[in-house]
Amino acid sequence: MSQALSHAPSSICHSGQLILGLDPGLAITGYGIIRSRAKVQLVEAGVIRVRRDQPLATRLKELYAGIMEVFESYSIDYVAIEQLYSHYERPRTAILMGHARGVLCLAASNSGKPVQSYEPTKVKKLLTGNGRAPKSQMQLAVQQQLGLKETPDPPDVADALAIALCHHFATGPVAGLLENARKKR
Repeated sequence: MSQALSHAPSSICHSGQLILGLDPGLAITGYGIIRSRAKVQLVEAGVIRVRRDQPLATRLKELYAGIMEVFESYSIDYVAIEQLYSHYERPRTAILMGHARGVLCLAASNSGKPVQSYEPTKVKKLLTGNGRAPKSQMQLAVQQQLGLKETPDPPDVADALAIALCHHFATGPVAGLLENARKKR
């Protein structure tokens, strides 16, 4: 179920906090784990694939089992997940994504992990300066932020890492600097 696509050496896993970013989906859920320190580092990234030919309840059960493997393998401190959004032309997509998102939030809660949601436009704006950045631009931004040799692929992985990076920037050492700069104005 869980398919890891890339990871960093385990030697980096000794200090800092682990942030799990999640890009929910019923067929493919991207996940990305980063170590939040002064310099952010990739720990692991991958996808959880569920079979499309199964009933909804079975797919949700497979998704739950896959994300629980991740929680059991890493001492996650925070979970950052994409906020549910809906395009008026595709309400069914939002409903299905809501099912997947609910299962991921349940797994995080059952694991005792705090969950923070981020709107896709906020994630894109924070990483690229453009709230409507295309997938290719997001992949390049994630590659640059994490110092990767290649862009994360599939895009679900890049999106999950982008969400984790958003949480890092919104709550980590940089957030304190930004808050202090705002107060001085």
